[in-house]
Amino acid sequence: MRKIVVPTDFSENAFNALKYACQIFKYERSDIYILHAYADEVYQQDQIMKRSFLEELKEVTYQKSQESLKETLAAIQEYAPNPRHKFRVISAFGTLTDEINDLVNQENMDIVVMGTRGETNDREITFGSNTLQVLKYVQCPVLAIPENYEYHPPKELLFPTNYMVPYKRRELKLICEMSGSFRSTIHMLHIDPLKQPSLRQEDNRQFLEGCLHKAHIKFKTTPEKDKTMAIAKYIVHNDIDLLVMVNSRHSHLEHMLYQSTLDWLGLHVKIPFLVLQNLSR
Repeated sequence: MRKIVVPTDFSENAFNALKYACQIFKYERSDIYILHAYADEVYQQDQIMKRSFLEELKEVTYQKSQESLKETLAAIQEYAPNPRHKFRVISAFGTLTDEINDLVNQENMDIVVMGTRGETNDREITFGSNTLQVLKYVQCPVLAIPENYEYHPPKELLFPTNYMVPYKRRELKLICEMSGSFRSTIHMLHIDPLKQPSLRQEDNRQFLEGCLHKAHIKFKTTPEKDKTMAIAKYIVHNDIDLLVMVNSRHSHLEHMLYQSTLDWLGLHVKIPFLVLQNLSR
C-alpha cells in the first residue's frame, strides 16, 4: 500500500500536483492524504486581535478549509476515478512543514507530492517558500510538480550522483516501483568523473543497480564542472521526464538548495523534481 500526502492551498498548482499523484501511482493501491495547513492564514491577518477573536477566526478558517477540501475531493474523484485509491482529507492548524512531518511520522508516509508554487504564484520565483521548506526539512521523499505541467508517463528519469551517499533502500524501492510501472529508463549521471572511482563509489553503484532492478539503467558521465548546468543540459538533450536528486551532505543537491539556484534550475527545467531525503526517520 502506497501512502501519499498531497498538501494543498486550493490553488491550481496544488490541484495539478494532486492530479499528477493520481496518475503516476495509478497502478498501485494507494492511500492519498490531502492536507491543508492553515495556521499562516490565521496569523497573517493585518490586525492586532484579542484571543477570543483569534479563536473565532480559527474556527471560521477551519470550516472554510473543510468545505474547500470537500470540493477538492469531489473534483479529483471525478478526474481520476480509481478503485485502487482511497482519499483522506485533513485540516490542520499548524505550519505546513510541521504538519507534513507529523503526518509522515504518524502514518509512515512514502512520499509528498506538491506544486512548486502556491496560491501567491509569484512569477519571479520558481520554488515558493513553502515548497523550499518542505524540500529542505521534511523527512520523506518530496515530488515537486512545476506550474502547468501536463502529465505524461515518466519514461526517462535522470538521477545525478557522485556515488558517495549511502542511499536508503526504502526510497530506492519507491523509484524502482515507479519505474517498473512505466518500464522507465534511469540515467545515472556521474558529474566530473575525472578521478578514479573509490571502492565506496563502486559499492554504492552496485547497490543502486541492485535496488533499481525493475528499470533499464544507463550509466553516464560528464566532464561538465558546473553541476546545475550539467543537469539542465542533460535534461534537454535526452528528453528527461523526471529529475531525481538526494538531499544529503556531499550530494549535488546540498550545493543547490538555495533559492536562487533552485529558481535557476526550475526556470530551465520544466519537469517534475523528486528529492530523496537521506535523513533519519
